[in-house]
Amino acid sequence: MKKGRLVILDQIEGRDCAALIDDGRLTDFLVDPQGTAPRPGAIYRAKTLRPMKGQNGITLDLGGGHTGYLRQAKGIASGETMLVQISTHAEGSKASPVSPKLLFKSRYCIVTPDAPGLNIARKIRDEDERDRLLEVAHEALEGADESLGLIVRSVSEGVDADAVFEDITAMRTAAEAVLAEPTGDPALLQAAESASQVAWREWVDPDPDDVMQDAGGLELLGFRDSIDALLSPNAFLTGGAWMAIEPTSALVAVDINTGPDTSFSAGLKANLAAAKDLPRQLRLRGLGGQIVVDFAPMPRKDQRQVEQALRAGFKADGIETALVGWTGLGHFELQRKRERLPLSEVLK
Repeated sequence: MKKGRLVILDQIEGRDCAALIDDGRLTDFLVDPQGTAPRPGAIYRAKTLRPMKGQNGITLDLGGGHTGYLRQAKGIASGETMLVQISTHAEGSKASPVSPKLLFKSRYCIVTPDAPGLNIARKIRDEDERDRLLEVAHEALEGADESLGLIVRSVSEGVDADAVFEDITAMRTAAEAVLAEPTGDPALLQAAESASQVAWREWVDPDPDDVMQDAGGLELLGFRDSIDALLSPNAFLTGGAWMAIEPTSALVAVDINTGPDTSFSAGLKANLAAAKDLPRQLRLRGLGGQIVVDFAPMPRKDQRQVEQALRAGFKADGIETALVGWTGLGHFELQRKRERLPLSEVLK
C-alpha cells in the first residue's frame, strides 16, 4: 500500500463507513449509526414545549417522537416555532442538545445565517489570495439577504475560482431553502451528513487515486483488525506500554501502564507516548464528555512536559476539547465535545 493519505469508503456491519489512513496508519473512522435519532448537524423546525425550572433551558418537539434541549433559553416561551441544529449527541435517553445558531458547512465555506459578515480564514495569509477569494465570495453572495454571513475555509487557498464559487452558491441555496420554512409542524429540514459525505468534504484533496470504494476495502488492506481492536479497552503504545480506555456512565477513565519496562524513565516515556496517541484513540472510539487520565508514576517535574504533549496533540485534533488540568491526586482532567456516538454503541 502506498504512503501518504488514503480514504476507504466501505461497509461494516451492514452500514456505510469511511476510514482515513495516513502513512499506513488508521487516523480516523466514521460509521453511519442505525435508527433515526437526531445526529449532530441535522436541522429541525422545532416547537418549544416547557421551560426547565432552575436550568434556564427549554425542551423542544423535533417531530418524529424526538425531543431537543436548548440551553440559555431566557425569554423563549412555550409554543414558539424555531429553527435549530443538533449540536452534540444525546446522552442515553436524554433530549438532544440543540443550538439556534445554524451552520451550513461545505468543503470551501461555512454559511452563517443571522451572523452577517464575510470572513476569510486566518490561515490564509497571502493578501492577494485573500482578495481573490473575497471577490469570489462577494460574487457568490450577490443578491443574498444581508443577514447571511460567510466564512471561506482555509482549504480554499489556491483552489480554482469556479469551484469555490459553485461551492458557496450551493451552500447559499441550501441555507435559503431551510430559512424559507420557519413555520409549520416540527420536522427534519436538513439531514446530518453521512460518513462518506464527511469523508469527501474533509479528507479528500481531491484525487481519485486517494479514494478506495471497492467493497471489502478495509479487509483487503488489513484495517478491519485495527477497527476491531478499538472495541477492546486496551490501546498499545511503543516500548510495550499500553493504556486502558474505559467509558463509564459518568466519565471516560484512561489508565496508563508502563508494561515490562521498569527503568527510572519508564513512566515518562509511557506518558508521553500516551499523550501523543490519546487524541487519535478518543477520536476513533467516538468518546467524549468528561475524561480522567491516570498517568503512570513519574516525577512531578515531568508533568509539564506531558501536559505540553497533550496540548499539542489535541490542538491538531479538530474536536473541541478543553484541557482542565491536574487534580490533587495527580490525574489529568479534560472535557471533550460529544461529536460522535461511541464506536462500541454503533457496532454493538
